Amino acid sequence: MSKELGLWIDHRKAVIVKVADEGEEIKRISSDVERHGRFSANSEGSPEDRRDHRVGEYLHHYYAEVIAAIRDADSILILGPGEAKGELEKELTHEKLNGRIIGIETTDKLTEPQIVAKIRQRFLK
Repeated sequence: MSKELGLWIDHRKAVIVKVADEGEEIKRISSDVERHGRFSANSEGSPEDRRDHRVGEYLHHYYAEVIAAIRDADSILILGPGEAKGELEKELTHEKLNGRIIGIETTDKLTEPQIVAKIRQRFLK
């Protein structure tokens, strides 16, 4: 039996839905990305550069956690409103898993039931 899943992702959270005839399994992953912070005036680089670097590190760890959760899937549908879906695609390409992506769709913010319904509709046609 093939393992099909879809996920909705932005920079703050991912909702991963594994689909089966008898139901679905849902996993949530938070990114812990800090949007704002205080910076010391004595640190190297501008505050914006340090913040961007720190956000990049958080996102790298976040995407690694998402990939670990979806690594065994045969088919992956990626949904989301912004840049995170494209960034995840790049990470999947780096991990040589991009051949499993069956689609990338731009969607607005969705409730969890809407995410599940959209993913079930795609896989259980």
